[in-house]
Formats: sequence, structure tokens, C-alpha cells
Amino acid sequence: MSDWLADEAVAETVRRALAEDVGSGDATTLALVSETARRRATILARHPVTVAGGPVAALCFRETDPSLACETLVPDGGRAEAGQALFTVRGSARAILTAERTALNFMQRLTGIATLTRRFVAVAGRYGVAILDTRKTTPGLRALEKYAVSCGGGENHRQGLYDRILIKDNHRALWSGGEGRRLADAVRHCRQAFPGLTIEIEVENEAELTDALDGAPDWILLDNMAPDALRRCVELCAGRSRLEASGGIALDNVEAYARTGVNAISLGCLTHSAAAADLSLEIEKEA
Repeated sequence: MSDWLADEAVAETVRRALAEDVGSGDATTLALVSETARRRATILARHPVTVAGGPVAALCFRETDPSLACETLVPDGGRAEAGQALFTVRGSARAILTAERTALNFMQRLTGIATLTRRFVAVAGRYGVAILDTRKTTPGLRALEKYAVSCGGGENHRQGLYDRILIKDNHRALWSGGEGRRLADAVRHCRQAFPGLTIEIEVENEAELTDALDGAPDWILLDNMAPDALRRCVELCAGRSRLEASGGIALDNVEAYARTGVNAISLGCLTHSAAAADLSLEIEKEA
């Protein structure tokens, strides 16, 4: 698991998720399962997946009972077939049942993101085009969801508002120097204000691209352009800035966009629309 996923914020996210589910206690398990019962349980994939979230599942189990023994069978970023075992946990049956749903919720969500990302990467990667995520993440789960994108072979765009400049249409509308001013001026203004940050600006047509290029941005976001328009922008740019395409891109047309020569394609669907993977936890008869 990436170093930035091992920090206290992730542990606190797991603790909050457990508290939300367990509350004052797992009433059903406390009523029916012996305190001394010990079992081994296995998390299985119900369909082909790219795995993500095993270490988070392990954290859920260990936060519930530090004595539980967890073993990863398929590492994050690895691929698994239907019916394949991904993860095992051994120890107190009560603790396993109490942590089960929270562990599965995290792992299903993250594995779903990684699996969808891998499908896009499999197409775009043939053309040397990177697949990027966006800030369209579940509040409070951004670090985990962006980690899952990386497990699927995608790359992380900015983590938040603090680590990259991205000048969008609303920024231009509200910029005090925006009325009648060139996009290149906005790029230069941001460069002066935050010289250590990557500067990216969104454009919607070739004229805006030409204007923006004069400001020498690091990246230009080509928003909601058809593949033919993207191709013309790539030729017009001639390598002076890296180009990112976004808007209207899905699995059924991503190859057409990747063939245009852009450097990257960003996709909000990776994190806001990925279906959770179908995983299950099966408890064995004996530990």
C-alpha cells in the first residue's frame, strides 16, 4: 500500500466506518456466536477483477481485533478470475463477522474502481496515452479512490485544489482581469502567484488553444472536443504543451480519442460511476 495510504487519516476513515456499522455492538453476532469460536474466512471474486483495497480490508479486521491474522493472496493491482480467493483472515469468529461488511464495502468499492480503470488503460495504453482520474470522488474517500485508480494502471491528476493550478471557465469569468484579457495572461498571472505549481488551463476550441499557448502552460485541457478537433489541436500545439482530453469519453469511444495524439485522457467516471466489484466472504467450518 502506498505510503500516503498508511497515514493516520486512512486509519481514522476505517475507524469511522466501523463505528458507523458496529455502534454499541454487533447484536446478532454477540447473541449467536460463541466468544471462543475461531474460524478462517476467505474473500472471493465473483467475476474477473483487478484487485484493490486488500490492505484496507486488513486494517478493518485488525482494528476490530488486533489478533486476527490476515493474508493477501492477490496483491493490489493484481488480476483475479471468477471464483479466485483474494484474501484470508483467521481468528475470532465474532471479530471476523463484525468487520466483514466494512471490509467488503471498502474492498468492493476500490476493486470496482481499479477494474474499470484497467479497462480504459488496456485501450489507451496501446497509443501511449495516460488515463487520469479527477476530483469527482466520494467525499472523505479521495485518497483511497485515487489509490484504486493507480492499482488499475491509471495516473492521479491533482489530489486537490492545493497541488496544481487548473484554470477553468468559471475562474476566467471571475478573474478581475478576465474581461477582454487573453488566456495567456491568466496563465502568466497564476505562474507569478504560484511559481512552484504545475499550470493547466481549459480551452474549448482552437482559437482558445492558440491564445493559451502563448502563456506557456504545462498542460492544456481540451474540453468536450470531438476526435477530429483534438487531432487539429495536437498539430497546432506541436509539442509546446502537454494535452489532456476530457468530456464525452467512455469505453465505447476511448480508442478514437486515444488515437488523436493527446498525452492523457481524464475520466470522472473512474471514481463517480464505477460499479462495485462483486466479492463475498466465505467462512470455513474450521479455523
